[in-house]
Amino acid sequence: MGFTPHTAEDRARMLERIGARSAEELFESIPAAIRLDRPLDLPEPVSEFELLARLKEIARRNAGGERLACFAGAGAYDHAGPAIVDTVVSRPEFYTAYTPYQAEVSQGTLQSIYEFQSLVCRLLGMGVANASMYDLGSALAETAHMARNITRRRRVLVSSSVHPAHLEVLRTYAHGLDIPVETVGLRDGVTDPELLRAALDDTVAAVAVQHPNFFGSIEPMPELSGITRAAGAMFVAAVDPVSLGALVPPGDYGADIAVAEGQALGLPLSFGGPYLGLLAAKKEHIRHLPGRLVGRTTDVEDRTGYVLALQTREQHIRRERASSNICTNQALMALAAAVWLAWFGRTGVRELARQCLSRARYLADRIADIPGFTIANTRPFFKEFAVLTPVPAADIVKQGLDHGLLAGVDLGRFNPEWRHLLLVAVTENRSRDQLDRYAEFLRREYAGARTAPSGGN
Repeated sequence: MGFTPHTAEDRARMLERIGARSAEELFESIPAAIRLDRPLDLPEPVSEFELLARLKEIARRNAGGERLACFAGAGAYDHAGPAIVDTVVSRPEFYTAYTPYQAEVSQGTLQSIYEFQSLVCRLLGMGVANASMYDLGSALAETAHMARNITRRRRVLVSSSVHPAHLEVLRTYAHGLDIPVETVGLRDGVTDPELLRAALDDTVAAVAVQHPNFFGSIEPMPELSGITRAAGAMFVAAVDPVSLGALVPPGDYGADIAVAEGQALGLPLSFGGPYLGLLAAKKEHIRHLPGRLVGRTTDVEDRTGYVLALQTREQHIRRERASSNICTNQALMALAAAVWLAWFGRTGVRELARQCLSRARYLADRIADIPGFTIANTRPFFKEFAVLTPVPAADIVKQGLDHGLLAGVDLGRFNPEWRHLLLVAVTENRSRDQLDRYAEFLRREYAGARTAPSGGN
């Protein structure tokens, strides 16, 4: 059976309806030099079943998590994903739902978002959370706009230990908003409090620090927060949500805004997305929050109801004066995270954090015993650490694939000076056998290799 989306008669009727004599006239505003003047270079058509077989053949070339023990992290982690998460989010009333503008017919979706917001507030120790952002990068970027509007200051300081990709997203957003973004240097692999103190003045709107940082090290957040707030700036904490099973939440050390990547909360790695940005703040800043916000109320008959609240902040109403240009949220991903958090609960998240911490420490100790390898982190870490390698880290990652290992992230991808640094992540999904196999792979293949140049984080 053939498939023809538009017949010649269909096209003629459409052109007549819009008042164009031909397709050429319709597209005349597009310069001829950039128009395709030949047929698309496509193969001959095949049946649905032949196409499916071909796509499966291509997909089998991918080396996914089922074939590789994943030690890669750098912002995306192989955490536990209980079956209940997919079961709930696959329900059609959630899976196909759109923005619930009509509250009277969207109570289920609105309540799920409200529960998500409540769980995020509890997790981060903050007063109010929005309905979600796209990912950590977009959430972090929104905090710059938010802080400028609250403080009426222009500059934003960011620790050099923030993920380079998230910093790039922040710079992109800030460029259009005319917000200068400057970095603060490190000492012993974490943000240097004295350099931060020296960089602060009455033009700084916010200071953003990732915790644990890009290299896995635990930052001195209470000290950094105190220095920042004493200078009248807002303190922004970008955290790993699973780490909060072991570390104190941002609200406890005075963070004004907290953001996080929600991928670890039940979302698959999925080649980079869709992911989920968490954003929460002190309640006094509620009118400066970006994006959707769901509230709970009662109707005239004293029945509980859920609605989109404070919509006058949003772009679809306030236009250029909105708190943000985001006009949506990651509702399905937020639902998945809410189910994950409700399923594990406080005790479960604490246990996951304990397993990550203990397994990462075990592997780091084993790697440190291998000649030629050094753990670059001089400060405590959570589930991720940087290894100074005797050969380029890219070589280890490439060879690891032949041994059933996704050996980590080559930090040389982000900075050529880091080409001998391998970022290794360990989650609760990694078994003792896999940890031992990884260490033996490094010992067997690289022990005694030429020592790497000095450096590290």
